[in-house]
Amino acid sequence: MTFLELVQKRYSVRAYEDRAVEGEKLAYILEAARLAPTGANRQAFQLIVVHTEGREAEMKRLYGKDWFADAPIVICACADPSYGLNVGIVVDHMILAATEQGLGTCWIGAFDRDAAREILGVPEDKAPIIMMTLGYAADEPRTKKRKDLDDLVRYERW
Repeated sequence: MTFLELVQKRYSVRAYEDRAVEGEKLAYILEAARLAPTGANRQAFQLIVVHTEGREAEMKRLYGKDWFADAPIVICACADPSYGLNVGIVVDHMILAATEQGLGTCWIGAFDRDAAREILGVPEDKAPIIMMTLGYAADEPRTKKRKDLDDLVRYERW
């Protein structure tokens, strides 16, 4: 699969099978995160991997959608707030690695950060920045709508 085929295959999954993610696939995805480029290669992030079974009520406090709590794994990407952009790169690497492994993901930025801090024990000097669900998709991708490249790219100047 080419890189563009991988990117085209990836979509935001909002329904998950009741099926565990194999340890070797999770390790592969976490290795992709470890290898992600970060500012000055500081790797100033931490990932909290949450196996959601038995923790559905807590997960719904983080993000109130049933499908979020139904994902077998939720990963919370944390960092010093000034390194938030790095966390985006790290999560994107995980998302693409998961897609390559036949798994589905959804990136969530609008979750309850106070609840995340409490439930996941995030220290005061760090911020929970992105949540990512992970599991086997139980839905089908919708047609992607994207702008034409000419609407997005300028050469030399605006």
